[in-house]
Amino acid sequence: MLPAIQANDIAKRYRLGQNAGASTLAELLSATASAMVPGRRSKAPANGGQDFWALKGVSFEIAPGEVVGILGENGAGKSTLLKILSRITPPTRGSVTYRGRIGSLLEVGTGFHPELSGRDNVYLSGAILGMPRADVRRRFDEIVDFSGVEAFIDTPVKRYSSGMYMRLAFAVAAHLDTDILLVDEVLAVGDYKFQQKCLNRMDATAHDGRTVIFISHSLIAIQAICHRALWLDHGVIAADGPTAGVIARYAGTDHASGGIARDWPDADKAPGNAAMRLRSARIEAIGAEPGAPLDVRQSFAMSFEYDNLRDGAIFNASLLVTNEEGVVVFNAGPTEEPSAATIGRRRERCVVPGDLMNDGTYRVTFEVWEEGELLLSVPDLLTFEILDNPEGRFGWYGKWQGVVRPRLEWTSEAIL
Repeated sequence: MLPAIQANDIAKRYRLGQNAGASTLAELLSATASAMVPGRRSKAPANGGQDFWALKGVSFEIAPGEVVGILGENGAGKSTLLKILSRITPPTRGSVTYRGRIGSLLEVGTGFHPELSGRDNVYLSGAILGMPRADVRRRFDEIVDFSGVEAFIDTPVKRYSSGMYMRLAFAVAAHLDTDILLVDEVLAVGDYKFQQKCLNRMDATAHDGRTVIFISHSLIAIQAICHRALWLDHGVIAADGPTAGVIARYAGTDHASGGIARDWPDADKAPGNAAMRLRSARIEAIGAEPGAPLDVRQSFAMSFEYDNLRDGAIFNASLLVTNEEGVVVFNAGPTEEPSAATIGRRRERCVVPGDLMNDGTYRVTFEVWEEGELLLSVPDLLTFEILDNPEGRFGWYGKWQGVVRPRLEWTSEAIL
């Protein structure tokens, strides 16, 4: 079977600080107008007109009916790739081959004319996507009903809120008979209920056999909808394969200080003092392969090894776990009173039960106390990610609120 999309060595270069990088008519007109402003023409670019390669030789094939998620940090090249696939901007090098009609939603209201009504823009957007007017008319009521803007369908879209704009734009792209649907993180503009509606629609679209490419920072949405994932990192493909495996590799990388494991082979360079030296720290999923990702249902262990350099010392180790907002999730230490220890290597280990912590990024600070005084503190010693689990969400893909999310015993029964 021939691929629906075939990308061959796609590269995209932008000329920072210079007008030569304009690749669309709008960019060229903007650059020309800027150069005509008095005093602008003589100014040299602050960065000397350096080249920036947003993509650096990206190649892949996507089969018809495949649902592919593209993930990566901000600036990785995700949106640039989608703009090239949507033929909004050409690649500097390489080529893309398509088989089928493409529909895309990359920005709020892409292709909409602000002076036209919502009704007129539905037909205009359909025409841009290459749909016959009869096909648009056949799906019109379904599109408007999905968007939820029935009361404003004959109002110029320039009076729409950004949420209404996005609702109608997504409804058009999702309901017209395109073979390939490209969707960027624009879904983040909508409210919770409409996000759920959009994701459910994308899931249904995929089951209809259409090819879907979906960019999102929501790993749970990609995990629930996409069978395959591409991880872009600084303009290159870092991983390509089944979604679970790619997400595991992405989440296991060191996105911040720390990481899930630290070792100090040289004691002189290890954190500590004359009384003790920290030699290693690590986080591991219990009952899983080494380096396996953590998810909200899985127990994991945090362990710390240090050299006790003073005979008879009574150390009281503790750890502090904070979330992305800096909120302390918990502060824990030994459950029994510590006793005097002999000189040598010691290990502190604690187990965090599954179905307790929410998904997100966490940082661990390790501390050692002695007789009520702080002997050692290593802030942000470890950094780890807890992934969500799509089971038990019943079709909802939004962020679960709360610092923790315990799995509680719950009953539901009729009482009348």
